[in-house]
Amino acid sequence: MKVKPQYIIDSKQRCKAFGLNPDTPPQFTTFLSDEELEMKKRQYEEILTVIKGFIHKLLGFVEGFPLLILITDEKGYILEMAGDEAIKTIVNQSGIKVSLGFVEHEAGTNSINLALDLLQPIGIIGKEHYYNFLDKSACYTVPFQYLDDGQVLGTITIMTSVEQHNPFLLPLLSTVVDSIERELLLKKKNHKLHVLNQVVIDTTRNGIIITDKNGIVTEFNNYAEQMTGDLKQDVLHTLYSQFKYREIIKQVISSEKEFSDLEFIFERPNGEAVICSAEAFPIRDEDQLLLGGFIQFRDITERTKAEKKINYLAFHDELTALPNRRFFQQYLEETLICSASSRSKFAVMFLDLDRFKVINDNLGHRRGDIVLTKVARRIKRVVSKDDMVARLGGDEFTILIQKMNGMSEANEIAEQLLKVFESPFQLDGYDLFVTASIGIAIYPDHGINAETLMRHADIAMYRAKEQGKNNYVVYKSIKSEGLNQLTLENSLRKALQNNEFELHYQPQMNIKTGQIFGAEALLRWNHPKIGYIPPNVFIPVAEELGLIVSIGEWVVEEACRELAKWRQSLPELRVAVNLSARQFLKQNLVARIYEIMQKTNTPAHCLELEITESMTMDVEHASEIIGQLKSLGVKVSIDDFGTGYSNLYYLKKFSVDSLKIDQSFIRDIVVDDNDADIVATIIAMADRLGIGVIAEGVETEEQLNFLIQHGCDSAQGYFFYRPLPAEEFRAVLR
Repeated sequence: MKVKPQYIIDSKQRCKAFGLNPDTPPQFTTFLSDEELEMKKRQYEEILTVIKGFIHKLLGFVEGFPLLILITDEKGYILEMAGDEAIKTIVNQSGIKVSLGFVEHEAGTNSINLALDLLQPIGIIGKEHYYNFLDKSACYTVPFQYLDDGQVLGTITIMTSVEQHNPFLLPLLSTVVDSIERELLLKKKNHKLHVLNQVVIDTTRNGIIITDKNGIVTEFNNYAEQMTGDLKQDVLHTLYSQFKYREIIKQVISSEKEFSDLEFIFERPNGEAVICSAEAFPIRDEDQLLLGGFIQFRDITERTKAEKKINYLAFHDELTALPNRRFFQQYLEETLICSASSRSKFAVMFLDLDRFKVINDNLGHRRGDIVLTKVARRIKRVVSKDDMVARLGGDEFTILIQKMNGMSEANEIAEQLLKVFESPFQLDGYDLFVTASIGIAIYPDHGINAETLMRHADIAMYRAKEQGKNNYVVYKSIKSEGLNQLTLENSLRKALQNNEFELHYQPQMNIKTGQIFGAEALLRWNHPKIGYIPPNVFIPVAEELGLIVSIGEWVVEEACRELAKWRQSLPELRVAVNLSARQFLKQNLVARIYEIMQKTNTPAHCLELEITESMTMDVEHASEIIGQLKSLGVKVSIDDFGTGYSNLYYLKKFSVDSLKIDQSFIRDIVVDDNDADIVATIIAMADRLGIGVIAEGVETEEQLNFLIQHGCDSAQGYFFYRPLPAEEFRAVLR
């Protein structure tokens, strides 16, 4: 068990004696006035300029790592804050902002006051803080001073979450402060010193080589020896033979050229390669005459390896080592360019395992993952080395077949793919029989861009499932199936009265308990001749024809009728229904919702209406309608949040119950730092506003773990269940 340092124990005792309540956030009163802050910044202008330069490099070094930097003066007043905007927003809301003065009798046990008192690096992690609201924070503070007279100038602090706590951060910050203090000392002396006085050759953490104007080595420090494997006595007074270095110094001396952010490789005598990042420049005397050359470099071998691994993971599925969605889409775009110029055909296939959830539910996700890796290997055996197999997520794979002569080749490969599933997968004594459904789209017949081809392959795959699974289907457009635009419109006008619409229900999960608390109702059109027509095909037509309002009202009423059946066994279950923009603008919307609830005996709290961000652009109208719906007791949520207006102020004004984070952000949260930051920020801010959050499109366990870690309570997606017909959803509830 980690023993608390005595200075933390002493500080907490002092705070208790001050009468501070750890459960109540502090009431800060110690601030600089605007005039005092401006004056202090003028006094510290040169100091802050130096610090910002090093902090910029530090933030670049830990790019993607969510942290906030605080700079204070010698009394603990915050002069600057930089870094992660989400953390900055949260700490600002707690009262920690520029001009605040840290004093222990207000701020409690904190790293800034302790660092100034003890004049040593301090790390305060989680519950080591006095105040409970900082339990999830990790703070690392290092004081800085003038090295010549010991005058304390202030502190630099790294603030991040406990989950990101890393003992490496405090020594890293100390190293940065060492460099800052050396630079401040140079600034204080206020004149340029000779380069040998600028760098303490044998204590710096960089390798340093200095030559005269002829390229003869005059200095070769200890770190240069360690990194290159060459001995100082063998290198001094010679033309150093390391090839990359020699070329750089040659240009520095002959052309007086400067280099920064160079990357090259030293080869040690034992053959080991060391990757270095370097900078080089000419050394001049006071009259700007050339004296020699200077090069300093640092070992970035491990960092480079880590970057390569991160880059690999960004474009590959960690489980199967196959290319992931991002890699596949990039490769597809490149193939489109090549095929457009060569006029060659290729196929995009979507392969989805049938009823794979049964394996996960009965044998567990670990065994399910083993099956997925075996599936990946079997699929790869079918295709050639010029083709690509990728895993999009869950149990869904994509295949790109290059340079086909005709449709028959795609059919033949699809049949071979189905054939590899005929033999069982052997796992822990089980013989598991797995089948797959495959959808095929051909370039250019079924699309000339990536989005269209992938959508059509996806549609074809679902048609294969509708036809009984363990099958493949080549995409056919609505027109090719005998349903042109005019016929589509006529059929759509009759669809409602002919009972051709149906609702599928995607369960919504409490991801902490694993229980279903509701479902989203999703509209499907089962055409009597051609089967299911995708919503993205018929809904725009319904909107254009003005049929969307009547269809939308049918959806609400049908969902409420179905809800009544669920509530016989689970009375608190709720159903979520999407409203169209036209429905939302109808003057009688609230009255129609009330009529439907009365007609179907639906409790208001069991009905949730989903609207999109674009519907709230007219703030006054949206606020009025949402207010009226809320007065009925109906729940209101914002669908596809993050893709449109995204104004949290108005969300609070609208008093919505929940946000649904769009699946485009969820898809890449494990590999895309931007998406991860967006999702984490939405969850955190919604929590502060008292608004619920539902994550859409959850497909993998890694995505689920991320959401749990960041405090999201609810989710829906293929990881749990696909949208289910009413009968199947009722069976799940049983």
